[in-house]
Amino acid sequence: MRESKALFGVMGMSCSSCSNSIEKAIKRLPGIREAIVDVLNNRAQVIFNPSLVNEEKILETIVDVGFEATLIDHNINNSSNQVCRIHIKGMTCTTCSNTIESNLQGLNGVTKAQVALPTEEAEIHYDPNLVTYNQLLEVVEDSGFEAVLIASGDDKCKVELKIDGLRTSRSWRIVESSLETLPGVQSIGVDPKDQKISIFYESDVIGPRSIIEMIESFGSGRYKAMICSDELGRDSHKHEEIKHYYRLLIWSLMFMIPVFLTSMVFMYIPGVRLVFDNKVMKMLTVGEIVRLVLATPIQFIIGWRFYIGSYNALRHGSPNMDVLIALGTNAAYFYSVYTVLRAATSESFQGTDFFETSSMLISFVLLGKYLEVLAKGKTSAAIAKLMDLAPDSATLLTLDADGKIMNEKDIDSRLMQKNDVIKVIPGAKVACDGSVIWGQSYVNESMITGESRPVLKKKGDKVIGGTVNQNGALHVKVTHIESETVLSQIVRLVESAQMNKAPVQKLADQISRYFVPLVILFSVSTWLVWYLAGKFHSYPESWIPPSMDSFELALQFAISVMVIACPCALGLATPTAVMVGTGVGASQGVLIKGGQALETAHKVNCIVFDKTGTLTEGKPVVVSTRLLTQIQIQHFYNLLAAAEVNSEHPLAKAIVEYAKKFSKHEENQTWEEATDFEAITGKGVKAIVGKKEILVGNKSLMVDHGITVPHEAEVLLSEAEGRAQTGILVSFDRELTGVVAISDPLKATAPEVISILKSMNVESIMVTGDNKGTANSIAEQVGIETVIAEAKPEQKAQKIIELQAEGYIVAMVGDGINDSPALVAADVGVAIGAGTDIAIEAADIVLMRSNLEDVITAIDLSRKTFSRIRFNYIWALGYNVLGIPIAAGFLYPSLRFRLPPWIAGAAMAASSVSVVCWSLLLKNYRRPRMLDTLEIKEIRVE
Repeated sequence: MRESKALFGVMGMSCSSCSNSIEKAIKRLPGIREAIVDVLNNRAQVIFNPSLVNEEKILETIVDVGFEATLIDHNINNSSNQVCRIHIKGMTCTTCSNTIESNLQGLNGVTKAQVALPTEEAEIHYDPNLVTYNQLLEVVEDSGFEAVLIASGDDKCKVELKIDGLRTSRSWRIVESSLETLPGVQSIGVDPKDQKISIFYESDVIGPRSIIEMIESFGSGRYKAMICSDELGRDSHKHEEIKHYYRLLIWSLMFMIPVFLTSMVFMYIPGVRLVFDNKVMKMLTVGEIVRLVLATPIQFIIGWRFYIGSYNALRHGSPNMDVLIALGTNAAYFYSVYTVLRAATSESFQGTDFFETSSMLISFVLLGKYLEVLAKGKTSAAIAKLMDLAPDSATLLTLDADGKIMNEKDIDSRLMQKNDVIKVIPGAKVACDGSVIWGQSYVNESMITGESRPVLKKKGDKVIGGTVNQNGALHVKVTHIESETVLSQIVRLVESAQMNKAPVQKLADQISRYFVPLVILFSVSTWLVWYLAGKFHSYPESWIPPSMDSFELALQFAISVMVIACPCALGLATPTAVMVGTGVGASQGVLIKGGQALETAHKVNCIVFDKTGTLTEGKPVVVSTRLLTQIQIQHFYNLLAAAEVNSEHPLAKAIVEYAKKFSKHEENQTWEEATDFEAITGKGVKAIVGKKEILVGNKSLMVDHGITVPHEAEVLLSEAEGRAQTGILVSFDRELTGVVAISDPLKATAPEVISILKSMNVESIMVTGDNKGTANSIAEQVGIETVIAEAKPEQKAQKIIELQAEGYIVAMVGDGINDSPALVAADVGVAIGAGTDIAIEAADIVLMRSNLEDVITAIDLSRKTFSRIRFNYIWALGYNVLGIPIAAGFLYPSLRFRLPPWIAGAAMAASSVSVVCWSLLLKNYRRPRMLDTLEIKEIRVE
């Protein structure tokens, strides 16, 4: 499916509700792949199928919603777009991520930017002709955060080598110039300081092993090249961050614990108290000096990150959590410094320092961040497990011209190249995607597809890297390496899915934008109210704790408000649950492409099923043939197969497979070349074979070409339909020649799946291009009441739109190219994993196992995930709604209950950790038990 991308200017938007309305309206149009509306930059970016919709229609839709729109660029080249991934250090809440997103999206050449707070990563879609990844890094750093490049988007086929033996710059130039002459080498980057060289290459022409051999041959054995280990991988970033917060926490505790003891413990030990209450200068005591000395490193060295974060946030006009922490701790620290100075210069000053407040606040915030990064590291465990599936080594075979093994050796799996032949022994993992050229065995693919049953692999079958060979040796020819492998594509898909925000996240983003300024205002108001109330004696003096005055009491209330109201929990509520949900889905064989698909799936109340390959096995077979003219059946099928071999339709493949039975060379059969081949959507095919015009398809195709369908053929079609078979009419030179009946067995679990969906209040509808008789027969067997037969691809999409207009949230389940428009038009497109690449690309959810019952798993998982998100929001919002008034002293007049600032800080840290932990409980997800019985039934049928 060819796609186009267009950029529109939209005027008149004032809030996220406007952008949501525009996005929703655009996505209702047929052929829309994606629509992103940016309120801040007044832009809308739309990816669409130009055969189904055009720019004028999209413009008209935006105007109909009530906004002015202009087309900025109708020729954004998808092929030039690259995807850059950046690790970002220093983000604390959604305000940070939103600021970075906004700054990146404002850069010319950036078409899409997504920043994920839980993974601390950004995914940027950009045009390398307009902007470089170095400029993207600069924008992130200018926003006040540290940026580390993970992938630049141009490293699809890249190898980074460390070379020993190159001593001079001349040697480096010789190696570089020599490599540039190699066929397949695209570009080279040299780093003599670290003795590294990066080579971008075409995997079809050359590979890393050949490059290493070439480098070593240049130096006649003096040079040694090896692949560099990835020191900046996802896990190393997390480990480094965990270690960083651990070190800060330990140092903080080393200083904070003595401050706490001298302030709140030693004062109750008579002998020790005398030591710390001993006056050094006028009213200044030993305890105050000790607390000042110990609290200062915590405030300005360990807590320096809060100052940096506050400065960067305020510089961009987006105050975040760092601002709240810095204000709260500074208020406590500098007031304490004031009390120390007054005590040192006054004979009668009686004041209380709050050094323990600032010290304990910073320590508890760091403890919370440490626990948070530990928990967040587990949210992407699914990706780590997927990446670990690839084996470290492979057994490379050298074969002679007759295919006999001349040599075998173990090599690093990263050194494999296309067309290598590797040996996979029983119990070993397949090192890379490839095709079996010798041997037969069962392969366990559950770790990739979720399919629990081993799959038989023999000569010609494809195998997937990371799967486990079980009981026989296999020789596999490598067909895909690096990012081209199925495993890499799944990892990349899950990573992208975890970056995509769910629409509900916009609520948190909107709240966070105004949250911090409102908290600061409320904190100042709290101090002012309590201070004035004490100044004018509006409450009894007995309310003031010993060793405090009314000013200090008001200050403590204000600090408590400032530190307890943290937007972190709100910002983590959705993305952590989405990350865990998509990861769990991947482990179950259900690939969910992001938060939007996950959110929409839980609201689905109508599912539209394709028939062939979805409700049926998708492996049709010819069951009968009736010839209507004097022609030999072998000649009939030779002509028929010659026309159908050009088609990707499952029925065409069934005919070609059946035709091989009439050939002496069944395995390597070749057919006469067909000319003027034409696939007529929803009807059949047309071609010239030899000098004969061949028409193969349904009755509608024959009528369109003026071919008479005799009564005998009508009867044969009717009989086939009654048996849930598909009748195919064949015409040679405008004369109806035969009728082929093809049966596609119903999936064993289809009736139960439809029944379970009914119990979940989800309506099922079947839309197929097949004839009415066959469609109705299949629908009756599975229990579907509403059937639309003989539907063309655009008619399938139109039916989806009609259902949406009736108020349904529609999911479309299909597997073919002709399902792509409907998959795009649906609220949620679900592709069967064994289907075409185009259908999978157009879908929002991919069922890797091709099992129909995984549709139920997808819906059930989305419902469970969003129940977690709802709870997270209730907790995060409820925590602030209840916590802020308590911290402000609302309960103090009646219950004398107040939250000291250090307890408020601990509570704030606990809120973020609890949200992440609640999301992590999704890792224990188990699909509905009723599906286990369906799987048992399916195994028995096979």
